Amino acid sequence: MNKENLGALTPLQDTQDVYLSEQMEPDFYPLTFDDIATPLNQVTFVIVDLETAGGPANEAGITEIGAVKVRGGEVLGEFRTFTNPGVPIPPFISALTGITQFHVADAPSVREGVSAFLDFAGFGQPDGPVLVAHNAPFDVGFLFGACKKFDISWTRPRILDTVIIARKVLRNGEVINNKLSTLAKYFHAQTTPTHRALDDARATVTVLYGLIERLGNLGVSDLEALAKFDGAATEKRRLKRHLADELPESPGVYIFYDAKKFPLYVGTSTNIKRRVKTYFTASESRKQINSMIALAESVEAIVCASSLEAFIRELRLIAELKPRYNIRSRKPESTAWVRVTEERFPRLSIIRKGNTSEKGDRIIGPFHGQQQAELAIAAVYDVLPIRQCKEKITKATSMTPCVLAEINRCVAPCVDGSSNEDYLELIDELDTLMTQNHAGLVNNLTSKMESLAQSERFEDAQIIRDRLNAFRLGSHRAAAVRSLRVIPEMVAVSNTPTGGWQINVIKRGRLAASVHALPGQDAQALAKAALVTSAADIDQETLVGETEALLRWLGDGHTRIVEISPGCTWSMPVGLGLPAGMRQRLNQPD
Repeated sequence: MNKENLGALTPLQDTQDVYLSEQMEPDFYPLTFDDIATPLNQVTFVIVDLETAGGPANEAGITEIGAVKVRGGEVLGEFRTFTNPGVPIPPFISALTGITQFHVADAPSVREGVSAFLDFAGFGQPDGPVLVAHNAPFDVGFLFGACKKFDISWTRPRILDTVIIARKVLRNGEVINNKLSTLAKYFHAQTTPTHRALDDARATVTVLYGLIERLGNLGVSDLEALAKFDGAATEKRRLKRHLADELPESPGVYIFYDAKKFPLYVGTSTNIKRRVKTYFTASESRKQINSMIALAESVEAIVCASSLEAFIRELRLIAELKPRYNIRSRKPESTAWVRVTEERFPRLSIIRKGNTSEKGDRIIGPFHGQQQAELAIAAVYDVLPIRQCKEKITKATSMTPCVLAEINRCVAPCVDGSSNEDYLELIDELDTLMTQNHAGLVNNLTSKMESLAQSERFEDAQIIRDRLNAFRLGSHRAAAVRSLRVIPEMVAVSNTPTGGWQINVIKRGRLAASVHALPGQDAQALAKAALVTSAADIDQETLVGETEALLRWLGDGHTRIVEISPGCTWSMPVGLGLPAGMRQRLNQPD
């Protein structure tokens, strides 16, 4: 069947991903950052081609499947089978492909053929083979349609489409079109496409490796680069590749500067030189980064002992330098804390700069924006009748109670400002709730939520749930950070994959030293002698981010504390764990 002129499918999108029609949208992996630094010559590709009896993909009228499994240019295996489509093959398709009813009469069913192909391919693992097809929506659509129709497990392969790659790699006028026959001839394929599955799959192998060779000339050599590839880099950008020549092939932080040594961008990588090189290739397609590269005149590298140190250095440098092309600098997260005010009749207040450095701090957060902070305050109001007004109350204050007092939502200290003993008892409860134990609040609101749900007041129950979740998150973050900030000094170690130990010295919740000690070396002595990064003042949001990164490392299940300040002990606060937002990877892609 002539797949290149098939009109039943949606037009091919100019992207690495392959999308089919709404009725036939398969569940597959696009290439993602999980594929970072997998060299293309180490990737196993399964190149597939189908012939069909026509009709829509969801009817799965497949007549033949051909596939070739390759890695590094070597053929690992081939697969071919006729399948009985269960419908008559139209004469014009038989004339095109040479496949007649005679060929498929005794052939396996489509269910059997597709199942056998999937077993041959071996998809399903995160690092498993990549499925390749020329005009992939056609082939993937029929494979997925068969899986859906015959209840076969769709193994979610990552997908490459040689049509899309050819459009991005080959220059205008280099070929008259991107049909398989045209590209096979251009790349001197030994097998000519014949509209038979295995012949066409063999021809696509040659096309794939021809395109990979061209990609290599453009600096694209691994799956990460291919996933982001969006056409040839401009010559002006490629001429700046020399900026990476003297950089180390070590983990750490890199900083791009303009001609006036103004910082443009800060990033981290496990291999600084290799990562920076990608900025000058066609694999870099981010518009803002391309603008940055146009201004860049130098790159500085800071080698780090670990990804943890690199992550923390990046946090500090972005906070200190505020490079214009880091999103974190241009669009800083709007954070807020909730604290108990210091006045005669304390109340809750939202502030923009918090400090959780001391054990007795009556503060929780940071929250992701004022709305979350307001929800946390509302949770407290639901269980404690503290005042919500901002009036200044003195000993001489005497006011008429407000509506909140009339409905028992406030003890109304404004009525008689000369007495605050009863109110201070409430504040003692609030202090416990804010800094030590919020089990009472959780139990109270959980009970309210369940009662509302049983009464089918689901919207009211959802409001209580949102308030409870906001308070718990803010309380969790503050408790975790506070637990580490009160420790003057701690030394912790973990094994490294390459042998030896990763040692970090932590002082008051900040990284003070980081070193990789080889077997036989005095690890603690090396760590204490390797103080890193200055102790310059940094905004509280960055400090929280740093402390939380250290908490993630301490709680990874592999790290051990080997020394701690006299008289101190440390453990994760009871029932705390780490909220989902804190369990992100340290070495995030930039």
